[in-house]
Amino acid sequence: MLDGKKSLFSGMQATGTITLGNYLGALKNWVDIENEYMCFYSVVDLHSITVRQDPKVLRKNARDLLMLYIAAGLDPEKNCIYYQSHVSAHAELAWILNCFTYMGEMNRMTQFKDKSAKHSDNINTGLFTYPVLMAADILLYQADVVPVGIDQKQHLEITRDIAARFNNIYGDVFTIPEMYMGKAGRKIMSLQEPTKKMSKSDTNPNSHILLLDDPAVIMKKFKRAVTDSEGVIAYRDEQPGIKNLIDIYCATTGCTVEAALAEFDGLGYGALKQRVGEAVIAELEPVQQRFRDLSKNKDYINSIIKNNAEKAGYYATKTLRKVQRKVGFPDRIR
Repeated sequence: MLDGKKSLFSGMQATGTITLGNYLGALKNWVDIENEYMCFYSVVDLHSITVRQDPKVLRKNARDLLMLYIAAGLDPEKNCIYYQSHVSAHAELAWILNCFTYMGEMNRMTQFKDKSAKHSDNINTGLFTYPVLMAADILLYQADVVPVGIDQKQHLEITRDIAARFNNIYGDVFTIPEMYMGKAGRKIMSLQEPTKKMSKSDTNPNSHILLLDDPAVIMKKFKRAVTDSEGVIAYRDEQPGIKNLIDIYCATTGCTVEAALAEFDGLGYGALKQRVGEAVIAELEPVQQRFRDLSKNKDYINSIIKNNAEKAGYYATKTLRKVQRKVGFPDRIR
């Protein structure tokens, strides 16, 4: 708890424009909780370099992501929206926590195995210790809650284990974070492989909708979405492509599955894809317009970057200094 409010931490990697899945599953719902928690939303650019990045592209992607946070509705006055790399306490605490994390724990992390398979030419130690940096991200802000998807649940569990281990040695230093159990965002699947989660890292560009995709591109991707040969619009696991399209429609329009099925009754798959494409275009249009407006206001964005880095740094440093004292580092001479 910080300044009388429970705190929440989350972040996204600066490795490209976020997808419709990121938006509907997480970002859109973050807007609803800004008055309930002290929220820290990081552009996690330190995590991004576990995979080789073009420096110019990474800088642009990081700035675009920060602007997309705001364009999607997050108020930078109520939420601390900042670059992870601008708060050195993230890296400093990660090193300390590395010394309280066991090799066996890291060996069990499934994401390391998955990413190693995809990037076999660059299996670096940063990729291996990635969960410890994530633990530092969360624990620096004494986060009470962390909104995570099923693919990140293991990372939250190791964060809790590390925090509990440290607390058992040194006393009450870290808040043990819980999984955020607020309004659940829908899990949006790939348009080409609807049994897999939509991902911006998918090499098939038709598999995902990016938040800044042109409306014509969005419609083209939906028209190419994989369905099935049954020819019936139903919401069931046996028809994952149709189920995914209905989920997307409901998440963007706010209607229930039952209402959507009634609306689509008697329609063919082509008409369904058209309706869903139109709903997504209508949902993203104000976000895209706000993003374009923010892109033109360099001074405003720079002020947010500066002010929120200072705010994040203030809270992060309070935790870091406490940890440094506990482990026995010399006091700083003021």
